[in-house]
Amino acid sequence: MTTTWPAGLPRSLDYPAGSVADLLAGTARAHPDRTALIDGEVRLTYAELYERSLRVAQGLRGRGVAPGEAVAVHMPNSVWFTVAYYGILLAGAAVVPVNPTQPPLALRRQLDDSGAVAVLSHPLVAARLAPAVEDGSSSVRLVSLAPPTAAAPAPEGEAAPAFAVAVVAFDELLTADAAPATAVDGDTVAHLAFTGGTTGVPKAVRVLHRNLIVNVLQVACWRSAAVPYSDERGHILLRQVPGAVTPHHIPLGAATGISIAPLFHGMGMVSQSAFVAAGVTMTVFGRFDAVGYLDTIERLGVHAVTGSPALCHALLAVPGVRERDLSCVRVVSSGSAPIDPAAVAELAEIFPRAVISDGYGLTEATMGVAISPLDSAMPRPAGSTGLVLFDTEVEIREPDGATPVAAGERGEVWVRGPQITDGYHGHPELTAAQYADGWLRTGDLGTLDAQGWLSLVGRAKDMLIYKGYNVYPGPLENVLREHPAVAQASVVGRPHQEHGEIPVAFVSVKAGVPAAERTVLAGELMAYVAQRVAPYQRVREVTIVEELPLSATGKILKTELRRRAAAS
Repeated sequence: MTTTWPAGLPRSLDYPAGSVADLLAGTARAHPDRTALIDGEVRLTYAELYERSLRVAQGLRGRGVAPGEAVAVHMPNSVWFTVAYYGILLAGAAVVPVNPTQPPLALRRQLDDSGAVAVLSHPLVAARLAPAVEDGSSSVRLVSLAPPTAAAPAPEGEAAPAFAVAVVAFDELLTADAAPATAVDGDTVAHLAFTGGTTGVPKAVRVLHRNLIVNVLQVACWRSAAVPYSDERGHILLRQVPGAVTPHHIPLGAATGISIAPLFHGMGMVSQSAFVAAGVTMTVFGRFDAVGYLDTIERLGVHAVTGSPALCHALLAVPGVRERDLSCVRVVSSGSAPIDPAAVAELAEIFPRAVISDGYGLTEATMGVAISPLDSAMPRPAGSTGLVLFDTEVEIREPDGATPVAAGERGEVWVRGPQITDGYHGHPELTAAQYADGWLRTGDLGTLDAQGWLSLVGRAKDMLIYKGYNVYPGPLENVLREHPAVAQASVVGRPHQEHGEIPVAFVSVKAGVPAAERTVLAGELMAYVAQRVAPYQRVREVTIVEELPLSATGKILKTELRRRAAAS
């Protein structure tokens, strides 16, 4: 049991029976006229968001989509992604969120693996979808294309592709009657969410409705210092806890945020519903523009900023960012990968009234496992990702997967809680390897100290062995980021005939570092690290790059860096 916990909050929540549909209905009733989404000229209140989602649900039912069937959302971020997402859930179907930028062959595999019967897509990415269903042999029998918006504009100069299946305009789905939501039980699948997982094999995680609503409430109550309850209609709402709320917590029905995380990813989808629970007004961003992002924060007085470490680094690199007035921001939440302490310190400079909150989660745990407290009186230890959420347990274990390590010692992170999902769809052997007795083997390496602070040092597969010593990339990356010239850094292992593996680093530098300095920077960085770590941990080579390769969710692609290291 932890000895550190946010003042006034219970350690366990009483979760109302119901689903995310009941949560959206509750917010629509509590805050009907509050703006839910802003996407350029398109604005939807919470009442309108709920009503349009009910119409999409009925439109899908009217075209043969049955409860329990899978429907893919193949869209960039836009207001219509959110309407499509809730519409599918309100129809009793399972959402299959897919990366809209992936090539047709990868998309076809995901459609086949999930058994999706319909795809809600967008003209901007329809050209990738058409080849994936062109032969008519897939499970897909219906495609619908959403209207362009500011966040997801129409493609330039591209003719609309032809599809080998039935096509219906998204606007036509919206003309259906707003019939009641289809009832679902907690063991029904809500998401078939694809992840590379700890084995690197693409597979769909079975996120059940009970997993989803619990994790949404865990995150929402943490961020708002609240507890959930049901009203007389069975709608789910939040109530803030007197004495627990700080200026950094998200006030119910009174805050503004920015939606920038990809909504096809667990962080984006689950965080979206957590913001819905709090009645937050969200401005939807499509293609990321750091200057435009900062302009929006200042113009709207944004309370909550969320994103990945890559987004945070991009904001820090904007010229003149320290001259802006960003005092409206009260919480900066970073997720999808650990954020280094040096970046946390810099973010605190440009967001002077904000708590910098890190978070840890994974798709196999629906989304969230641990989050830093939103209380400036509880500064987290350097490098920590936060405290474990309500009703969630974490154990750090030896590689055998059975033996717990002592407090503060490194090992593999295992998680147990009501948000742990039902396993991998169609892969019982992979499920058996990662899920055991209610526990999830995450494949992440970390520590858990005696006060309950969780820290991550990397992935088990990213750890390298140099002359028999375990070398963890995370601490080395943090040291490199402390150098004043470094913007981002990633350490990987390169095979070595004599030593097993050697640590090598890829580094991008901050704007303004002269080219002449870059030529000597690699050697300087190796010496910088050597002064701060044990001899076996020293970085043996540094490569300066313009930018590090990133996934769509802002994670550094270490597989690509290992390939470059092996080839150099």
